[in-house]
Amino acid sequence: MKNSQITNRAANNIRILVAAMVEKAHSGHPGGAMGGADFINILYSEFLVFDPNNPKWHGRDRFFLDPGHMSPMLYSVLTLLGYFSLDELKQFRQWGSPTPGHPELNILRGIENTSGPLGQGHAYAVGAAIASKFLQAKTNYIFPQKIYAYISDGGIQEEISQGAGRIAGHLGLNNLVMFYDSNDVQLSTSVDNVTSEDTAIKYRSWGWNVIKINGNSAEEIRESLQDVQKEDKHPTLIIGKTIMGKGTVKADNSSFERNCATHGMPLGECGANFEATIQNLGGDPKEPFQIFPEVKELYAKRKEILKEIVDQRMTEETEWAKTNPVKAAKLNTWIHEKSPKIDWTAIQQKSGQSTRAASATVLEFLAQQVENMIVSSADLSNSDKTDGFLKQTKVITRDDFSGAFLQVGVAELTMACLSIGMTLYGGVVSACGTFFVFSDYMKPAIRMAALMELPVKFIWTHDSFRVGEDGPTHEPVEQEAQIRLMEKLKNHRGHNSILVIRPADSYETTVAWKLAMENTTTPTGLILSRQNIADLPVKVNHYEEALKSEKGGYIVECDGNIDIILLASGSEVSTLVEGAALLRKDGIKVRIVSIPSEGLFRSQTKEYQDSIILPGKKIFGLTAGLPVNLLGLVGNQGKIWGLNSFGFSAPYKILDEKLGFTGENVYIQVKRML
Repeated sequence: MKNSQITNRAANNIRILVAAMVEKAHSGHPGGAMGGADFINILYSEFLVFDPNNPKWHGRDRFFLDPGHMSPMLYSVLTLLGYFSLDELKQFRQWGSPTPGHPELNILRGIENTSGPLGQGHAYAVGAAIASKFLQAKTNYIFPQKIYAYISDGGIQEEISQGAGRIAGHLGLNNLVMFYDSNDVQLSTSVDNVTSEDTAIKYRSWGWNVIKINGNSAEEIRESLQDVQKEDKHPTLIIGKTIMGKGTVKADNSSFERNCATHGMPLGECGANFEATIQNLGGDPKEPFQIFPEVKELYAKRKEILKEIVDQRMTEETEWAKTNPVKAAKLNTWIHEKSPKIDWTAIQQKSGQSTRAASATVLEFLAQQVENMIVSSADLSNSDKTDGFLKQTKVITRDDFSGAFLQVGVAELTMACLSIGMTLYGGVVSACGTFFVFSDYMKPAIRMAALMELPVKFIWTHDSFRVGEDGPTHEPVEQEAQIRLMEKLKNHRGHNSILVIRPADSYETTVAWKLAMENTTTPTGLILSRQNIADLPVKVNHYEEALKSEKGGYIVECDGNIDIILLASGSEVSTLVEGAALLRKDGIKVRIVSIPSEGLFRSQTKEYQDSIILPGKKIFGLTAGLPVNLLGLVGNQGKIWGLNSFGFSAPYKILDEKLGFTGENVYIQVKRML
């Protein structure tokens, strides 16, 4: 059998496995995966460089799948390489199976990202390409690797593709190669019913190298992938015109290709004939779960070739490490040690400042201490105060990736996905900042970071109605409730899916950053104030007192045999301190409790929780958001003062007065309770 025949036979083998998986599960998306089989086959059997014996080898190429519904295509090619068994393919979409409906991050199985929401997967690839160039610039070692992405018509249409495409072109990410599976068919209609744009012109205008090919021609795919290995200035988009449901036929063997019904239905249920299709593709309809002998040999040979390539690259890495021992040691530390060692006591905070300013102080320190950290901002660095980090580094540009600050522009969702991609790539600590109200734009990415258990640091400033004059469009009210709902979700390991921290003063902010940097298993959200906040009262040392917040909640002040507990997070804690002073004049004994992280607090022992929030004692809770923010803490033991409406445009001190966020109102409300 000729090489070209074996290549086509392998692609058809993938198509057969795809169709069989979906048919057996009675659920899935065979059409696109069958159309993309030619590209995925050529990529994995001839170009993608990785170590089959060490999937976590950092020098590997990366493949990011954007359309997660095309998971059968990825599982099938990985089965040809031995990452999955045929029995595991038969368990597609079943309980406890390693082959879920959409791929979930599992590097040991060759899966680089969890994908599902269209558009995010290829943005992760852009982030990974940035991280690769960043580490090369930091170490002066050129990793001869490519970041490959696979995107579909849906991903191209999702708005995030605008941000990802713009940034990749702007930065000249020549290590990025994206295959656009352009099959002209969507889930419910044809592409020409929803768009008439010229995708090639759009990407060229962003500075991409664009190649148009027949996406089902092995020869054209191979030639395009050979060409991009030499590209040194631009990211590359390969537009492959493919056939949806390639190879599908009806019972009479007439073609069923290009039918949108194959997008999201098993062949036997959408009008095609499963048995006839398997036979048309050269398989056995009675036992479609097979790897053809010649295909098995093709991929076995590829693994032998990969062993030679990897051995050569590892030899080069070893030689480089010998002549660059300091940089090699740093790179090894960055890749294998997730939490950098930091002397937090060295950070000097100013009194009475906003927590965003306190965060800037920490970031300025981290920029000098954590060389592998990249901070991004969505055109707000001088307002979200991530410019504290920028003061100690420089902006990443297409000509210089040695900087550590990424100016993303106004693209919050894209920024979040880039940060995720950097983290997926490895060796990089990523953080990104914007206003808290704009976290709404980021929610899909935050959720995916939580699902993948990635330690991205989300910096959200302007945390409440105290944004003031900007008015209700910029005043977060419901946002904290939303993110704290996610805080209550558990991930697969039983941990809270995200660590959410709203510090009450500058020193709690230092501790919040300490917790964020030490958290290597989930994303962290830091919610920070715009306005200045009075420091919480202390007896000895501000930082030592603030370290109590590492348990998520602690006692700020306590009068002894108390009458009531005053409870809050963030800037409202200092308001409680003002109210407590008035209450004490009337002989009322109070305990003030700061709960910067309910999720972290609830992970403490029951004994500790009860020692802070005494069972049976009345509680007054104060929150600048929805009252539900504190409901899990106050329960039926008292009253919560919060907001049940959007904000208003006025100076924040006026809003404090009008909305009842003053020490005087705390006094009034508590007196009424008692």
